[in-house]
Amino acid sequence: MARKLRPGGGFPAIMYSLEKAFQVGPLRLLKRMNSRNACKTCAVGMGGMKGGMVNEAGHWPEVCKKSLQAQVADMVDALPADYFDKRTLTDLEKLTPKQAEDAGRLSYPVVLDKGSNQFKPITREAALQHIASAMKETSPDRTAFYSSGRSSNEAAFLLQAFARVYGTNNVMNCSFYCHQASGVALKMAFGTGTATVELEDLTRCDLVVLLGANPASNHPRLMTQLANLRARGGKVIVVNPVRESPLENFHVPSQVKSLFFGTKIASTYVQPLPGGDVAFLVGVLKSVIEKRKVDHDFINSYAEGAAEVLEYARNADWNELIKNSGVDRETIENCADIIYMSKRTIFAWAMGLTHHASGVDNVLAVCNLAIATGNVGKPGAGLLPIRGHSNVQGIGSVGVAPALQDSVRRSLETIYGTKITETPGLDTHAMINACAKGDIDFLFALGGNLWGSNPDSTWAGKSMNKVKTIVYLSTKLNPGHFFGRGETTLILPVLARDEEPQATTQESMFNFIRLSEGGKPNVPGQMMPESEVICDIANRVLGKEPFDWTALRDHKKVREIISKTIPGWEAIGTIDDTKKEFTITGRVYHTPQFNTKSGKAIMHPTPLPKPVSDGLILMTLRSEGQFNSVVYDEYDFYRGVPHRYCILMAKEDVEKLDLKDGQRIAVRGEAGRMENIEVVVGAIRPGAVAMYYPEANVLIKGNVDSRSKTPSFKSAPIWIEK
Repeated sequence: MARKLRPGGGFPAIMYSLEKAFQVGPLRLLKRMNSRNACKTCAVGMGGMKGGMVNEAGHWPEVCKKSLQAQVADMVDALPADYFDKRTLTDLEKLTPKQAEDAGRLSYPVVLDKGSNQFKPITREAALQHIASAMKETSPDRTAFYSSGRSSNEAAFLLQAFARVYGTNNVMNCSFYCHQASGVALKMAFGTGTATVELEDLTRCDLVVLLGANPASNHPRLMTQLANLRARGGKVIVVNPVRESPLENFHVPSQVKSLFFGTKIASTYVQPLPGGDVAFLVGVLKSVIEKRKVDHDFINSYAEGAAEVLEYARNADWNELIKNSGVDRETIENCADIIYMSKRTIFAWAMGLTHHASGVDNVLAVCNLAIATGNVGKPGAGLLPIRGHSNVQGIGSVGVAPALQDSVRRSLETIYGTKITETPGLDTHAMINACAKGDIDFLFALGGNLWGSNPDSTWAGKSMNKVKTIVYLSTKLNPGHFFGRGETTLILPVLARDEEPQATTQESMFNFIRLSEGGKPNVPGQMMPESEVICDIANRVLGKEPFDWTALRDHKKVREIISKTIPGWEAIGTIDDTKKEFTITGRVYHTPQFNTKSGKAIMHPTPLPKPVSDGLILMTLRSEGQFNSVVYDEYDFYRGVPHRYCILMAKEDVEKLDLKDGQRIAVRGEAGRMENIEVVVGAIRPGAVAMYYPEANVLIKGNVDSRSKTPSFKSAPIWIEK
């Protein structure tokens, strides 16, 4: 099968943008893109009061295909009024993620009644009353609340506050399935669960170590920063089992020279085995130790736990490190040389590092290396988890998590006049397990595709089908509505953030709060603001005493409560008047004073995880035409992969298994099997294979990291069957 690999960005990106523009009208799209609303996809921090194509550093123009895809998707026509009349549940289950996405905007509520094989329209009043009745008929410990990163801080805060006043801590968010390992590890090392750097630090560094991330497809605006770094003489070490062509050469559309000739991104490209990150990073630290380049002045003054970590790395066996990482010693030592010679290094990573049973240790190993080389606690250096959704970090910050800080809990008790339960809440995977046991009667999902985010799709679907009532607040259809259904399933249409009648806020991955002004709905219909739905249900379930939730339909009042409740968010209380966007205090470290008890960074031992010993190692990934579980294009433009039911394999593995490029095979995993999968020979290291998420989730058993509860989507054993 002939494939054409393409560099990222450039004229193809411009042509794609024009194609999308003509789908909905160029002027109409331009107005939406340049409105004062935060980007719907990018967590870099685009939009807000300076305009939609301005980043938080004030640079214009900043625009990417992901943002265009999401914006156009919200501007399409509404779902036809008779859509569900013509389709049974069996028909809906045959839809691909793209077909569900392309069906149109949800503009009226629908219900799938118990025992029925067909969704049907329902009035908004009947839907809300059904939800309230379902919650009153069960107990709080048998309910669960979930949010994706699509929603605003205001809606998310209301969701978790309502859940807790109702009586449960079963409050979870999508980051448990993506970046929770980052939050846990960073909290252990520095006392904060988010980035230690701001956007401006990317203009100050001279080296970025990019691990397990593909920003060319998933965070395109970050590519401009990497291109700028290379242009000023800096370096980029890319660590990724797949050799992604846009990470080697990228054409930045907003820079004329780069647009025509491209910009070299990776100065060094390392291809470890999936799951070999700890071994690779310990090897780099071992090399730094052996070359006597550890920053002992920094460690002695500003770190704890160094002796044990350094001793472990010093005594690690080179042969074992090389075998487990899949990286030769010369490459490891070369990376060590580049890092210790750098004056200001930023370590950045995404789910290639967190989607493992050793996810927390993977990130701790990065933290150890940063501390040992003095690359944290100063401008232009630090740790950067690359978040994939524009407000996934904000959702967690305002309390959508099973555990609350004591100060936040006490504040909620004062504001809402009730005692908040201290019974531990379920994380996302534990909640699906509880569904499987029949222990959840009511599940409320604020956006996202919860079913599609789970490993072992078959198990996840069967588990969710046992829930008595599942409620989805959504803008579009997705397969999770059909496979992740309960005995009764309600889908309520809601407004996108830039359609909200009131201003909302979002948090970027740089801890920066953006203010979005909202706008008007793209299509007519019965869509409601998410906050209004939550407040309405809260009043129906809890009554208006001692607290009238109707008052919190006013986002300004919600922000005032957030300012008094969430540490570091004090400035949000006056943002309506000042219009001043801000960085959350206490998170960015430009001096080596950390939020740990001692004020010092803490190093932690990271033992080598047990490698996959049988079969090939599967890593799931997103395509260039995809955002999270939403699929906009079946064809993977950059990789030249024709469709989503393919398996990317190294030439050596294809020959070893007596296969051919383009051959159809079956793939068996620990949890399931997929038939009629096309072999694609590509630039992936031997021993590793790649398939698309969420389709390949059916293969993957729910092996989770013991500390973060994040599933191992990127180091799962699979076997090929002809």
